[in-house]
Amino acid sequence: MLIVNVFGWLGMLLILTAYYLNSVGRVKSNSKNYHLLNLFGALGIIVNTYSNQAWPAMTLNIFWLLIAAVSLLKKK
Repeated sequence: MLIVNVFGWLGMLLILTAYYLNSVGRVKSNSKNYHLLNLFGALGIIVNTYSNQAWPAMTLNIFWLLIAAVSLLKKK
């Protein structure tokens, strides 16, 4: 398996984990952990989608990462 595929799968798992934990009430959507999961998840997917030239998915995840980053900066 190519390393970019590993990044993509890990990114997907991180974002899915954030969504699941928020949905079952284990993590609040305004928590640092929630935003970190989304930020690193988006980063993993960006690496994968860039390598595969999947520009729409990459663009979505760039915005996903930026939203998480801004939210983290506001928490400080």
